[in-house]
Order: sequence, then structure tokens, then C-alpha cells
Amino acid sequence: MHDSIMPTYARLPVSFERGEGPWLWDSEGDRYFDAISGIAVCSIGHAHPQVAKAISDQASRLLHTSNLYSIPAQQQLADNLTRLAGMQQVFFGNSGAEANEAAIKIARLFGHNNGIDNPTIIVADGSFHGRTMATLSATGNPKVQDGFAPLLEGFVRVPYDDIAAIEAVANNNPNIVAVLFEPVQGEGGVNIPSSDFLGKLRTICDRHNWLMMLDEVQTGMCRTGEWFAFQHSDITPDVMTLAKALGNGVPIGACLTHGKATGVMGAGNHASTFGGNPLVCQAALAVIDVMTKSDAKQRAEQGSQRIVDGLQAELGAVAGIIDIRHHGMMIGIQLGRPCAALVKQALAQKLLINVTAGNVIRLLPVLLLSDSEIEQLITDVSTLVKSFLR
Repeated sequence: MHDSIMPTYARLPVSFERGEGPWLWDSEGDRYFDAISGIAVCSIGHAHPQVAKAISDQASRLLHTSNLYSIPAQQQLADNLTRLAGMQQVFFGNSGAEANEAAIKIARLFGHNNGIDNPTIIVADGSFHGRTMATLSATGNPKVQDGFAPLLEGFVRVPYDDIAAIEAVANNNPNIVAVLFEPVQGEGGVNIPSSDFLGKLRTICDRHNWLMMLDEVQTGMCRTGEWFAFQHSDITPDVMTLAKALGNGVPIGACLTHGKATGVMGAGNHASTFGGNPLVCQAALAVIDVMTKSDAKQRAEQGSQRIVDGLQAELGAVAGIIDIRHHGMMIGIQLGRPCAALVKQALAQKLLINVTAGNVIRLLPVLLLSDSEIEQLITDVSTLVKSFLR
């Protein structure tokens, strides 16, 4: 059936015809609870009516113009994002990988502008930054890199949340120009760093004139209980990347700059044919409006705490549960043994989940869940895990 599609995905045997909020309906009319919201993309719910209307209205007028011309919706979106983030400029692409590619290019250009011929970026074990060659090279997961050598040079890897390791690199490598970290590692297993990690990282970057670059592709747009995860700390990064929930399903990525990273890129340094066209920008503007009016930050924080409290009550004492952790609506349930099989078992129970790092159930629910939906998620996940560990 799918022979004409390159088999780069291990697809599950289901396809969906429509969605609403956290729910999806398959071609048989069966309803599924999407507990990963399209992997953190549809954060305000599937087929949100305000986003759908914004897309429809814009599509009926103008889908695309080249970035050779000014795009008013792009300017408005850039103004909104820089205001919300306290940053200064934005480059728009189509995805998180494109946003991270832009960040890597900014770091390299920043290095060359400062007389460093071999600019190098510190990245983390367990990280995930995308599947283009540069972002794949930055990623700290040998499994996804296997077979794609030679990888791009210019990256030094350290353990995640290890300030001492970063200091050691600083003392031995004069080519470092930047760090690139996720505030919470998603694909790596919902790994949450120490509460003072970003503050210490900011201090090191300032001391060495490095760019502090944060990959907020998954953590951004209210997922952790703030507009952006760095806002839980008293710092501002030099570069931040976004995608996923920014368009709630419409492909858009963004790379924001602040301070010494602003102005590094000039005309001709970078481009994206479709990046920031009128259609995707109107969708993202609608997403920001919905998130603002629904107080998505608070909803994410309160909803996630109720989910984790419920999961702790149901699973905390169950043998085989190692940890239940979260940062806002990024929730990880770590088991004592591999649990990838749970994905298909959950599907059979009309529940969509994801397993990362081999033994961590990752939940990325819609931020605006109702009380009854929260209770159902707790019940469905607890029942599934108990059955698996029995």
C-alpha cells in the first residue's frame, strides 16, 4: 500500500480523518486520545477553529509571496515573538531543523567575524536538533547518526547538565564560539536539568564571549508553563529556535536573536523560499492569540501538575516505575525496562503515546485539556502501564 513512499517512518496501522481538541477519529469512526498532540505540534488542539479560519481567510486572498518583498503578517509575527521573548530579530524557516540550521550558521559567522577560523559549538549527549546534516551532526544520539558519516565537523559533545564538563572544554578549546542546548531534552527522554543550569550556562557564555543558543523547538510556545522555557530562569539567550507548536500544524520555524547575535546575519547570508509566507504567519498569529486569551501558560502548568499528581497516585508505588517527571506539559514516565511495545498496545486502546530513550513514556498533551480529559488521560495511561508491568 505504501510502496511508493520511501519507508523512512515505522508507521502504525492507522490513519486519521479528522480531529478536534485532543481527539482524532480514524477512517472507521473510532476516536483516539492524542496524548502527544502530533509530537508537541497541535498544542492548542487539532483543527482549532480560530487557526482554521485564519488559514482559510488568508488562503482565499494570498498564499505566498517571495521574501524579496515585505510581508506584513511576517512583520507582525516577528514583532509579537520578539515582544514575548524579549529578543530582537527573527528569521523564519519551515521547521525546527531549519531554525537550528540558521542558529548553527549564525554561530559560525559570529566566530569568523571574531577571527576564529574553525568555529566550534558545544552540544550535549542525548540531544536532538534535527535530521539535516548539520543538525544531525549536532545531535547527541549515535543511533540516528549511524550510516551518515562523515558528519559535519565543528561540534564538541559534553554530558547534559554538566557545567564542569563545559568549563573543561572552555579551558582546552579556543575555537568554541557557542553552546546549543535544549532547556529540556525531549527525544532524549524528557531530561530536566538542574534549576540553575541555564543561569550558569549564561555566565560561562558571557565570560568567554560565546553565543548561548537554546533549542526551544519542543519546549517553546507555552509547553513548559511559560511562553519559552528559558523564562523560568533569569536569563535571555542570544539565539533561540522555535517550530512545532508555533503553527499548530502549519509548517513554520523561527530563529530569534538577541544582543551580540543580532545583526550577525546580513543580506545574502541565509534564505528560505517558503519561510514566513503570508499563510503560515497568519496561522502563527492566530496561535499566539489563542494562547494569550486562553492563558495557555497557566493551563499547561496547572494541567500538568494534576496529571503528574494523578499518575503518581496510580503508579508511584508500582514495581517497575523508576521515575515520573515533568516540566509543564512535557511528562516522562521512566520504566525499569524497555517499553517500546507500549506504543502499539496503547494504540489498541485508542491512546496515542510515544516512547523515547527506550524506556521513557513521553506525554505531550494538548495544553488546554478539560478536567474530564485530564482524568481520562490519567486513567488510560495508568491502566496501560499497570497492564504492561503486571
